[in-house]
Parts: sequence; structure tokens; C-alpha cells
Amino acid sequence: MSLIALLADGVDDYAEAADKPFPPFNPDYWESQAFWLLVSFGLLYFILSRFILPRFANTIERRSSRIASDLDEAARLNDEATEAQQALDLAMAKARSEARETAAKTQAQIDASMREKTERADAEIEAKLDEAEEKITALRESAMAKVEDIAAEAAEALTGRLGAKVSAADAKKAVQAALQS
Repeated sequence: MSLIALLADGVDDYAEAADKPFPPFNPDYWESQAFWLLVSFGLLYFILSRFILPRFANTIERRSSRIASDLDEAARLNDEATEAQQALDLAMAKARSEARETAAKTQAQIDASMREKTERADAEIEAKLDEAEEKITALRESAMAKVEDIAAEAAEALTGRLGAKVSAADAKKAVQAALQS
């Protein structure tokens, strides 16, 4: 039963409370509530405007100035990088041009050297060919002279084996006559 008694007492308290208005809306307390509302709001406004908001403003201003300086620095570094890239491109183009000129000069020197060596080798070969032709002509003439002598001796020996006697001069004349015809 104690539960039922407790519930009965709660219902009585509820009935009494229902008769009274809600305390914030009670006109008896309105002046004190408005006073403390204004004091609390004024104190909060004073603390925020004097201490907290200036710190936020300083932090935002520092961040803003730092971002601006970082952007300026980035733009400066970007300009320097662009200038460095252009200088590098110019240097590379100049180096390529110099390399082409050096290669062309070297190629011309090599070509001239090769022409000179080729002409020298051709002249040496021509001289050796002329010398060889002279030797061949001399050998041919001496061989022909010896052929006449050998043919005369062979004719004399053959006629001697056949039983006829021919003089060396007659055999030579007969060989010369045979070679000229």
C-alpha cells in the first residue's frame, strides 16, 4: 500500500502545481528575471567583446596574412622556377647548336682526311700498277727473247734426233720466220 499512498500524494502535488503558473511565465518574477537576463547578457557581451573575439580576430588576421605571404612567396618561387626553366632551355638550345657545329666541323675534317688518304692510296696503287706493268712488259719481252732461243735450241735438237743437222743460226731464222707469220 505504500506505493498507492505515494501515488496518491503525487497526484495531490500535481493538482496543486497545475493551479500555479509556470515560473518563467509567472508575472511575479518577471522583473528579477529581466534584470538578471540583462546583467548576464551584458557580462557575456563584455567578456566576448574584450577577451575572446579579439583573440579570434587576431588569429584569423594572422592566418590571413600568413596565407597571403605564403601565396606571394609561392608566386615568387614560381616566377623564379619559370625563369630558371627558360634559362635552362636557352642553355640547352645553345649547347645543342654548338654540338651540331662541332659535329659538322669534325665531319668535314674527317671527310677531308679520308679524301686525302684515299687520293694518296690511289696514287700509290697507280704507281705500283705502272711499275708492275713495266715489270710484266720487261718480263714478257725477255721471255719472248728466251722463247726464240729456246725454240731455236729445241728445233736444232729435234732435227738432230731426226738425223738432220741444222746450224743454230738456221734454226733461229726458221723460228723467227714462224713467229712472225
